[in-house]
Amino acid sequence: MSHAMVVEGARCQSGSAGSSCQPMPLAFLRSGDTAKVVRVRGKGEVHHHLENLGFVEGAAVSVVSEQAGNFIVQVKGANVALDRSVASKIIVA
Repeated sequence: MSHAMVVEGARCQSGSAGSSCQPMPLAFLRSGDTAKVVRVRGKGEVHHHLENLGFVEGAAVSVVSEQAGNFIVQVKGANVALDRSVASKIIVA
């Protein structure tokens, strides 16, 4: 990884300091934020479906828009709509 991640408020942004970004649910991010997937919580069909959509360890995720707890995020070149409960299962840093 060429850029380390640092915490700025509750958000992770590229910077030159050491890696100190704390893992948090994707649901904590806001429109315009970018992070990397650390892991996907849960088991079964939802977990498998999220992995098939591209939410795998190390994948970059950008929040395109967020309204009332519903998200449109970009992962691996595709836009994906998620509700807050599903976004909470995806841990990013």
